[in-house]
Amino acid sequence: MARFKRLEVLNTIVDVGLVPVFYHPDVEVAKNIAAACASGGARVVEFTNRGDFAPEVFKELSLYLAQEHPDLILGVGSVVDAPTAALYIAYGANFVVGPLLNPEIARLCNRRKIAYSPGCGSASEIAQAEELGVEIVKVFPGTAVGGPAFVRSVLGPCPWTSIMPTGGVDATEESIMAWFGAGAACVGIGSKLIRKEWVAAGDWMAITAQVRKVLAWIQAARA
Repeated sequence: MARFKRLEVLNTIVDVGLVPVFYHPDVEVAKNIAAACASGGARVVEFTNRGDFAPEVFKELSLYLAQEHPDLILGVGSVVDAPTAALYIAYGANFVVGPLLNPEIARLCNRRKIAYSPGCGSASEIAQAEELGVEIVKVFPGTAVGGPAFVRSVLGPCPWTSIMPTGGVDATEESIMAWFGAGAACVGIGSKLIRKEWVAAGDWMAITAQVRKVLAWIQAARA
């Protein structure tokens, strides 16, 4: 069961502007990654549904964060069907993200008052998602669908849309400025933020520092 209300989750994602995205099969490593993100100022993290027994890792991570980092909002990503979404919601997912739009997931999440951000690659898909109650639409893969120019083009006729590009967002000042300058409401960043070499070396301080930098760039972009 989600610990945070949907309105609180959505508002936090938009307020902070950053959703760190990660996966690791070792629950202790996953705990350290989440804690490092929280230390850097992140208030939301997304654990992706990849690999064998990923739900079990998520369950342990969810229990750990509830005790040690109760203010950090945990969600699940890479979800493509409603049964998988239901499993993660039972394990404490506060939001659900996917690479594609699935109306069954949208209806399930609406019943449970869980935020759902599906991956969309066209104005028509974005409109369909919004008709299903989606508040923050994930644009994926961000670079392949047109980059910041795509976001700007969609917001022209649809200024009410909240877009979260993921896939192609770099953890650099230039990239952050480009996406937020185009009107992105927030961004999801995975391996460019939580680098494999840092995880392999257990360099959690490097992840913390990178998260802190990105959050500072977001604030500057919005200013």
